[in-house]
Amino acid sequence: MDLVAFLKELAIVAAAGVTAAVLMAYIRLPAVAGLLLAGAVVGPYGVAMVDDPHSIELMAEVGVVLLLFTIGLEFSLSRFARIGRLLVIGGTLQVAATTGVALLVSLWLGYGVSQGVFFGFLFSMSSTAIVLRALSERRELDAPHSRFILGVMIFQDLCVVPMMLVVPLLAGKSDDGNPAVLISLALGKAVLVVAATFLLSRVILPPIFKRVDAVRSREVFLMAVIVVCIGTAYLTSLVGLSLALGAFLAGMVIAGSPFAQRALSDVLPLRDLFTSLFFLSLGMLFDFSVLLQAPLPVLGVFLALLLGKGLIASVAALVMRFPARVAWIAGVGLAQFGEFGFVLAKIGASLQLISEHDSHVLFAAGILTMFVTPLTMSFAPRFAAGAALLRPLERLLGARGIAEQTARDERITDHVVIAGYGLAGRLLARALAQSGIPYLIIELNLETVREARKKGEPAYYADVTNEETLEHAHLRQARALILLINDAAAVRRAIAISNHLSPQTPVYVRSHYLAESLALNGAGAHDIVSEELEAGIEILARVLRDLGVPRNVVSERVKDARDSTQLSARRDTLPRRRLRHIAELDDMKIESFLVRADSHALGRSLADLRLRTETGALAIAVRHEGRLVEQYEPRERLAEGDLLYLAGSRLAVGRAVAYLQSGTAAAPDEPLEPAGAPG
Repeated sequence: MDLVAFLKELAIVAAAGVTAAVLMAYIRLPAVAGLLLAGAVVGPYGVAMVDDPHSIELMAEVGVVLLLFTIGLEFSLSRFARIGRLLVIGGTLQVAATTGVALLVSLWLGYGVSQGVFFGFLFSMSSTAIVLRALSERRELDAPHSRFILGVMIFQDLCVVPMMLVVPLLAGKSDDGNPAVLISLALGKAVLVVAATFLLSRVILPPIFKRVDAVRSREVFLMAVIVVCIGTAYLTSLVGLSLALGAFLAGMVIAGSPFAQRALSDVLPLRDLFTSLFFLSLGMLFDFSVLLQAPLPVLGVFLALLLGKGLIASVAALVMRFPARVAWIAGVGLAQFGEFGFVLAKIGASLQLISEHDSHVLFAAGILTMFVTPLTMSFAPRFAAGAALLRPLERLLGARGIAEQTARDERITDHVVIAGYGLAGRLLARALAQSGIPYLIIELNLETVREARKKGEPAYYADVTNEETLEHAHLRQARALILLINDAAAVRRAIAISNHLSPQTPVYVRSHYLAESLALNGAGAHDIVSEELEAGIEILARVLRDLGVPRNVVSERVKDARDSTQLSARRDTLPRRRLRHIAELDDMKIESFLVRADSHALGRSLADLRLRTETGALAIAVRHEGRLVEQYEPRERLAEGDLLYLAGSRLAVGRAVAYLQSGTAAAPDEPLEPAGAPG
C-alpha cells in the first residue's frame, strides 16, 4: 500500500471513530463500544471503506503496547508484589477451571479432547486492553475487583507462550522436541525476564534517566521513555512473551522512579491515539455475514463467554475470599474474549485444529463480547441482583467467615465504623484511639486485615455494601459510619443501606474527585470530603498567606471557594468584601529603633511621643532589658538600650525613625534611612 492510500484509510478510520465516540457520549455509553462499532462498519466486512486493515493493525499493536505501558506506570513493582498471591492462585483457578469446563462442554457437543482443550485455551483469555482501559477511565484501578482482574490477566498473558507451544501438539503436528522441555524452557525465560525487570528498575535505568533529565528537553525525555517502552516489549518478544506484557513490565520499571508522573503525562496523548486505532482495528474483524448465517452458534458462544466464563471467574474470586459484590464485578470484567484468543484461534485454524466455520463463529462472538464489555462493566456495580445470586455460594465457600464470626461476637456501642483502612483510615483510627473513642474497621483487602489484627486493631474482612456486614458491625449503635473506599458505586450502595438500617447514624464520605462528590451529594451522606476540593482549597490558602493577604481575608476567600462548589451546607448571607488595594501590602514594613543616649525618645513614654499622630507608624512591641514586651505600658518611659519595633508604610516608618532620633519627622521627599537602627 502506498502512502497516499494508507493516509486515506487512516483518515476514514479516524473520522468514523470520532463520529462513533461522539454519538456514544451523547447517549452516555463508553467510547470503546463506539470505536468497535465504527471499525465493524468501515471494515472489510462492513461497507468496505477500508479494504486492507493490515497497516491499521500494525498501528493498533503500538496502541496496545502504549496502553499496557501506561498501566504499568501506575503500577509499581512494590504494588505488583502485593497482588502476587492473586496472580498465582487466582490466575491458576480461572485458567484451569475455564479450560476444564470448556473441555467437558466440547466433549458433550461431540468435539475431541484436543479440540476441547484448545477451546479452553481460547475461552480462558480475556481482553487486557478493553478491561484495563475501562477500569482506568472509571478510576477503579485501586478497587478490590481491579486487583483480582489485573492479577488474573497478567497470569493469562504469562500462559500465552506455553499455550502457543501446546497448540501444535494438540494438532499432532509438532516436531520441535519434547513438549515438557519446551514449556519448561518458556517458563524459565519468563522468570528471567521478570528478574531482568527488577534489575533494570533498581540499577540500570535510574542513572540513565538522571542524565536524560539533566538535558532539560521534553523531546529527549519522551524519546528515552519510548525507547524503554518499545525496547523492553521487543526484548520480551524475543523470548516468546507478548509485546503487551513487555510494555507492562517496562512501565513498572519506570513507576518506581521519580520520573513516573512525567513519563505518564508525556506518553498519554500517544497512548490515546494508538489505543483508539486498536479498538477500531478489532472492530474490523467482525464479519456481519457470520452473524446472519449462523446466529444460534454465535449467540451460544456469546452467552457461554458472558455467563459461563463470568461465573467461573466469580467463583475463583469467591475462593480467594472476596465478597460476593467484588466477585460479581470481577466476573463481569473477565467475561469476554481476549486479544490473544484471536492469535491462538488463527494458529489453531492454520493447523486445522478447528474448522474455518468454527473460527469465524468464535471471532464474531468474541467481538460481540468485547463490544458489550464496556457497557456491562459500567452497569455491573449498580446491578445488585447479580451479587445477590452469588450470596449462597459465598456462604458455602465461607468467603466472609472471618467477618461474620468476629463481628457477631462484638458487643460494641457508641463506636465509629470505618470502611477502608488505607492511609486515611489509619490516621482516623489512631486519632480515635488517642481520643478514647471505640471504633471498628471493615476492609476488603485480606492482607491488610491480617496486618491490622496483628497490631491489635478491630479489623474485619467484609464488604460494607452488604447489609449483614453493617448489622454485624452494630451500625444502629454506632455514632458514625466513615466511608473511605475508592469505588463510587459501592459508596452509594453503602449510604443507601446505612440510611435504611440506621437513619440516625451520620455517614461521612471521602471521594477523590469533585464530580464524584457532587454525584454523592444527594445520596444521603451527612458530609462529603472531596480530596480534589480540599487540596485545591489548601493550596489557595497557602498561596494567599505567602503573598501577604491578611488571614481574615484568606478565610473569606476559602469560604467563597467552598461555597462555589455547591457542597457547602450553609451559605453566608453577609455581603462579600473585596480587598481593593492588595498591592499596598507590598509597601508594609517592620523596622526596629534602638534608643540611645542622644535619642529624642529617651525618657519619654509612647503616650508622650504620640507616634501614630506624628508619623503614621505604630509601635507594635518593645524589647526591654533583653525581654520582648508585646503589651508595653503606654505610660512606661523608654530607657537607653530599649529596642522599639515599628510597623507601617515605608514612608511612615522612615518618619518615625527620624522623629524618635531627632524629634522631627523627615519630610516625604527626604531619604528615609533608619538613623537610630542598630548597625
